[in-house]
Amino acid sequence: MRKRIALLLSVVMVASLCMAGCGSKDSKNEEKVYAVEAGSAGEAAAKDKNWKMNSVASQADALMEVKSGTSDVAIIDLLMAGAMIGEGTSYPDLKYTDKLTTEEYGVGCRKESNLATYINNFFAETFKSGEMQKIAEEYGVQEALVEQKETDAKEIKGGDVKYIQDKGTLIVGITEFEPMDYKDKDGKWIGFDADMASLLAEKLGVEVKFVEIDWDTKAMELDSKNIDVVWNGMTLTDETKSAMECTNAYCNNAQVVVVPAE
Repeated sequence: MRKRIALLLSVVMVASLCMAGCGSKDSKNEEKVYAVEAGSAGEAAAKDKNWKMNSVASQADALMEVKSGTSDVAIIDLLMAGAMIGEGTSYPDLKYTDKLTTEEYGVGCRKESNLATYINNFFAETFKSGEMQKIAEEYGVQEALVEQKETDAKEIKGGDVKYIQDKGTLIVGITEFEPMDYKDKDGKWIGFDADMASLLAEKLGVEVKFVEIDWDTKAMELDSKNIDVVWNGMTLTDETKSAMECTNAYCNNAQVVVVPAE
């Protein structure tokens, strides 16, 4: 499965933007109901095209909507599509067709938090050492990685970093999103993002705690200190960068259309 994810990434990142190439409105698309995660880049893409939407709690729920026939189409992240649809996956009777957007993932912190700079340093260190690539290969997302260049930032102290170290826990806001954050058979959170967050907690000298959040209110969860970071394949949009202190991009992604396989 992981080899298939990497192959999907390499193919789709050089494919043409099929949907964007259409100059006129597609009445068939306007009649369909698109299941999208509330507050996601997929929802934004559907809004841009004035498509009829069914906003749900997660991308996994969007796939369930299509499988059950309560929505015609889902819009989800390419990385999730590679892990969850097609032969040998949870949804063998679904397939993805068009790529709507290209984008990048980053980690969200509280506005003006020095934790974002700390994580940027951590990204640079783990990329240089090869730890990031090793974890990426474990989940089949190595082709999506963005090269991390060394930063000029010195040792980060005080602020949010000290707050997290003092309380002894890094609280990570997530949704279930394979291959980034999902549970194994024993109920432990794993995935590329989960493993990277656990490694960061180790570096900070604290425990890691994963908390499922409402994706639509992620910035509020940060501001209220219910969580310390949003680390869940978060697309770096103007909106997220305005509401949060975001890290450098670490993964490439795209929003894709998922339909029942014929």
